[in-house]
Amino acid sequence: MTDITLLDGSIGQELVKRSGDRATPLWSTSVMIDHPDLVGQVHDAYFAAGATVATTNTYAVLRDRLARLSTLADKVEALTDTAVTMATRSRDAHGSGRVAGSLGPLMASYRPDICPPAGEAAEMYAEPVRLLSPHVDILLIETMSSVDQAKGALRAAVKSGKPVWLSVSVDDDDGTKLRSGEPVGDLAGIVAQYAPDAVLVNCSRPEAVAAALDIIKGFGKPFGAYANGFTRISEGFLKDAPTVDALEQRSDLDPAAYADFAMGWVDMGATIVGGCCEVGPDHIQELARRLQAAGHQVV
Repeated sequence: MTDITLLDGSIGQELVKRSGDRATPLWSTSVMIDHPDLVGQVHDAYFAAGATVATTNTYAVLRDRLARLSTLADKVEALTDTAVTMATRSRDAHGSGRVAGSLGPLMASYRPDICPPAGEAAEMYAEPVRLLSPHVDILLIETMSSVDQAKGALRAAVKSGKPVWLSVSVDDDDGTKLRSGEPVGDLAGIVAQYAPDAVLVNCSRPEAVAAALDIIKGFGKPFGAYANGFTRISEGFLKDAPTVDALEQRSDLDPAAYADFAMGWVDMGATIVGGCCEVGPDHIQELARRLQAAGHQVV
């Protein structure tokens, strides 16, 4: 019926679970120094589950974030290289698929209030864009929580010449609003100006996604979503240097329940679906099965 791109799921949480170590603010980044093969194993698991895109473990490989740990402050290039190598190696071993270079929020997730203004942010994103662009198929801007935050990342990414996907995070209780409180519809101007190749919703409760997609589909771009499996974004997580320990995993979002949500997005016209935090390989495998059973082509 429809060609559907199936993204992978959580990278950071999968690394924590597979290592057995306690989460730290930059653990999923520092693991690439101590256990780089573990990152490759996560990518392999998602390809085996049916995903067609490997997202690089570079969400937090940003100089401002790494500056929190003196041991990582000067390792932006080395960490990016390891992340790209693990994703591309897994893709090549699988024999098909694409690699998406992840660009996460500056400073902290869900905190557009502390993010630099768009002009300054664009300058800060220039480095990761330069390092990722030659090696990835797509630049994936993730978890943007305000219009200005998205604008800063887009200004840098569109200069790369690579396809750019913009993904935003919406309010846990009202998917018509970004986490900043701005209407999702306010993204229309920057989507028209910077022309990303797709507009997505990520790291939001699946219950909030449909309301956001109902607005985003009016932008005239391919659209989709990859939600999280948290009960909600807690006040504790919005403090300085948070870890996922401040967030609670849902007990009611098994693979079948998550696939129900995602298939609903596909019914709305979404052509890109996958998972975010706490959505793992089992979820992606069930979603791949459901897509194929419905007659869709996973590409």
